[in-house]
Amino acid sequence: MKTIFKTLLITLFATLISINGFANTGTDEVRELTIKGTDNLKFSETLIEASPGETIRLTFEVVSNMPKTAMGHNIAIVDKDADVQNFVMQSMSAEDNEYIAPALEDQVVAFTKMIGGGETSVIEFTVPDEPGDYVYVCTFPGHYFAGMKGILRVK
Repeated sequence: MKTIFKTLLITLFATLISINGFANTGTDEVRELTIKGTDNLKFSETLIEASPGETIRLTFEVVSNMPKTAMGHNIAIVDKDADVQNFVMQSMSAEDNEYIAPALEDQVVAFTKMIGGGETSVIEFTVPDEPGDYVYVCTFPGHYFAGMKGILRVK
């Protein structure tokens, strides 16, 4: 009887661990974030705190009544050691590449496509392993300089 009871307890405990996810190492968890870009040239979130190696699924939405050619937005998360101003200046003329300078793509952690009012772009990326502040920007001409930027803080 003791052996049957012990086996039942072990099975019950293993089932509870499995159901509650305690056996999960966390490596397959994805954090969902939503950021909006608007006509006032600001992101709805300007600080994202994340852990090294974390997976983030970012939904980017543009809230605008203007056409994409006049008020398009994207998000480009730039490497922490990159010259952000230079990256933005070169990217503003890269319309055929989602406004991401092809020569500087190696400085990008992740980016959304350029979208207009009512559109959504979803990306999934792994947060860099190195702690620090990674600036994210809109590379549509003039938007970064008007204040459309934020920080992905890895700690």
